[in-house]
Amino acid sequence: MVYLNRLSWVVALLLVACSSQLARAAEPPSDLCSLLPSAMVSKTLGQTYGSPKKTVAPRPFPNTNEGTDCTYESGGHSLLFRVYVDPSPSASADLFAKLRNYFGTGSTTVSGVGDEAYLDKLHGLHVRKGKVRYFLDGAGTPKQKSDLAVGIAGQL
Repeated sequence: MVYLNRLSWVVALLLVACSSQLARAAEPPSDLCSLLPSAMVSKTLGQTYGSPKKTVAPRPFPNTNEGTDCTYESGGHSLLFRVYVDPSPSASADLFAKLRNYFGTGSTTVSGVGDEAYLDKLHGLHVRKGKVRYFLDGAGTPKQKSDLAVGIAGQL
């Protein structure tokens, strides 16, 4: 009986330790551009892209967070990776819905990428995963952008 009691405590402690690790793993990195390494961009798009140029992305609405723009360039081609971290998944879902009303006219829902995603009429890919929203625009086909987006979502 004592053995089973100790075993149940050990199992409980392991579950707590593992769940706290999973919770921390879901937090985005401080350098948001690191979610999309230039090597991944180069491999997926089939040409060599340099390190991203990092700038501040504008707030989509007053009293929302600024984001990060990561611009990758190769010759005359560029890819924009714009990423925002919202206070919570529900706040992110609300903002994603508002923005889809604006950008999503004529959009196509994309499955298998994050919690929700769509391709706008100009072939920009908008994705939400947890409390992170991101956008890929510029170089690449919709399929290539989707492949990049799956890699990003896998890190969140």
